[in-house]
Amino acid sequence: MTFLDSILLGIVEGITEFLPVSSTGHLILASKLLEIPQTEFLKAFEIAIQLGAIFSVVFLYWKSFLDIEILKRLAVAFIPTGVIGFLLYGIVKDVFLESGAVVLWTLLLGGIALIVFELFHREPEENIEDVAAISYLQSALIGIFQSVAIIPGVSRSAATIIGGLLLGIRRVTIVEFSFLLAVPTMFAATGYDIAKNASLFSTDQTMALGIGFVTSFAVALFAIKFLLAYVRTHSFIPFGVYRIAVALLFFLFVF
Repeated sequence: MTFLDSILLGIVEGITEFLPVSSTGHLILASKLLEIPQTEFLKAFEIAIQLGAIFSVVFLYWKSFLDIEILKRLAVAFIPTGVIGFLLYGIVKDVFLESGAVVLWTLLLGGIALIVFELFHREPEENIEDVAAISYLQSALIGIFQSVAIIPGVSRSAATIIGGLLLGIRRVTIVEFSFLLAVPTMFAATGYDIAKNASLFSTDQTMALGIGFVTSFAVALFAIKFLLAYVRTHSFIPFGVYRIAVALLFFLFVF
């Protein structure tokens, strides 16, 4: 992997981490387009690079992480994902991250599901408007929805947002909760993976990871602000169409 590859993948990660399109899926597809060899380092990179985007949430929302009520809800929401992710780590790393077909099918089916959901979903006026007002039961259920996203291509953001909307949480509120929940989730995932594989990284690989990290952090700052502004007046149907288009193009011309 070259340093240019690291920058390009960092840009892809920064743009897609918080949009309902699957950052991991896009990193896998981008690596395929860049013809980067499928190695243990690349699989570790595709997981660890997400930490850069996550730091952008800490940078923008640091005050929320000082609110004990929000922290308790994040802890409850993290538990299902943490347990399921730990138990299925080997399958995700050795099976799902190896399969471009899995990514394309989940992108395609997820895009269809996103469009269908938006066509029929109606948001009641009394929906929850404050992150701290989300109940512990709702937090746990959102964590279960998020755990589905261990399959590349599903999208952690899409799973948590749709789950929250189904549970009666306002769109902007669940988007912000999804941002915040990404922090413990991705810290745990990347920390665990780096701890298991750090000794295998060469100096150049460590530098490549650092470059991708910084790039994804910078780009994600803009992506977060874009999504918050977007969801106030728009649905996720365009993202569903985009997912379907990407999947079909890769099916036809790449795989």
